[in-house]
Amino acid sequence: MSSIVGLQGKFNGNDILEMLKASKNRGPDASGVFLDDIKLDIDLDEFNDDGSYEIAFGHNLLSVYDTEDRQSLAQPVSNGSLVLVFDGVLYNFRTIRNLVQKVGVEAEVKSDAEALLYLIDFYNKGDLLNAIQMAQRLIDGDYAFAVWDGENLAIARDSLGVKPLFYSQTEDLCGFASTRQALSQVGFSEIETLKPEHILFNWQDIAPAQALYEKIFEGDVSKIDKLLKLSVATRVEELYEVGVIFSGGVDSSYLALFLKEISENIGLKIKLYAVGREGSHDIDAAKYAAKFLNLELEICEITEDMVREALPDVVRAIGDDNLMKLGVGLTTYFATKMAAEDGIKVAISGQGADELFGGYKRYLKSFVDDTLNYDIREDISNMYHVNLERDDACSMLNSVELRLPFLDEKLVELVLNIQDNKKIVSMHDEMRKSILRKLAFEEGLDYEIAYRPKKAAQYGTGIDKILRKKILKDTDISKFLE
Repeated sequence: MSSIVGLQGKFNGNDILEMLKASKNRGPDASGVFLDDIKLDIDLDEFNDDGSYEIAFGHNLLSVYDTEDRQSLAQPVSNGSLVLVFDGVLYNFRTIRNLVQKVGVEAEVKSDAEALLYLIDFYNKGDLLNAIQMAQRLIDGDYAFAVWDGENLAIARDSLGVKPLFYSQTEDLCGFASTRQALSQVGFSEIETLKPEHILFNWQDIAPAQALYEKIFEGDVSKIDKLLKLSVATRVEELYEVGVIFSGGVDSSYLALFLKEISENIGLKIKLYAVGREGSHDIDAAKYAAKFLNLELEICEITEDMVREALPDVVRAIGDDNLMKLGVGLTTYFATKMAAEDGIKVAISGQGADELFGGYKRYLKSFVDDTLNYDIREDISNMYHVNLERDDACSMLNSVELRLPFLDEKLVELVLNIQDNKKIVSMHDEMRKSILRKLAFEEGLDYEIAYRPKKAAQYGTGIDKILRKKILKDTDISKFLE
């Protein structure tokens, strides 16, 4: 729901402002800084601070929540010596808020950042690292955050890397940010990604005792449907409206089906967004599925000119000129652009289903070689830099936050431990994702949707063909990275 930035070392106050300006698209609704003290709701174009500092935080807010007891509030937030900046969402916000209030917090806790701050403060008995590790065991969410206690700096990321976090270190200066561009803006060149579930404590990388994708137990197939429903429900709790990046395939249609059920109880407004060339596979599939679900669908029929116009920003946001990444990234960009134009700030995506349930064609070889489980775990462990950072960057160009129900931590743990032959039934299983398709069909999707063959976004939309046959003929895409 925002961008976070920070510096430690020798720097000028305006350096933090430049980092915030470079990532303002991630949080257009408010900005705040911690420079000796906290200043909120600042105007980045007019605020000036050329003083010298040794530690500073900055935050740009994307305001998503605005209910009586839950709000998206400006940051940084503080309590005593603790100062925190937070990007993301706590799906168990109410549980955490109730807990900290039961243990004596008298202040009103209305934002996710405040709930996390007070939880860390409760556990902090002079050992900030331990306090954060204890807090992470309780929170359920997609997040990246940083905490300063007056002596120690800790930076942390969620267990799958849904929210991005980059950092860099030189002899005189260290920094972190939600985007590479923010770090580049103040001269950092060697920029690294903080791995999921890791904590950077005083710039030393602390790995988890056991990563989520390493856990092994006997998975219960009967729990998949319930956990996915719960994951969808928590991701739209206290929202009035939500978009769905929609291809008409089983992943996005299954999520849309659950969302429709939820909307009938809480009045949630749902709108589907599909992207593709006129007559493309994804457009035809999306029209069919939207009609079946009886949900509103908006279509972006892309043209060569539209791709050319969007390409420079998307290449720079991704930081890569790989055509596969660009094809998927442009799809996310155009879908969330429609959502933003409708005033929607949160979009649901089916990202992660192919990795979890064995959807890619290459998994057939893994099945034959008896390496499917290993290969899926490897892909889940690498999703953060292969797919998630790309999708987040492209959606946040439009100030739209992606939420990914298939990447709920409990669901991921479970599905990683489901037998291989529930995901791919034989070496000739061209459909793959067998258990997911079966569940979707049993829940109410028709056979044509549940068992529609997978077509990767860059091909189903026709964007890959535009890039290869039109744009590459006269454009050096790599120049956009300069």
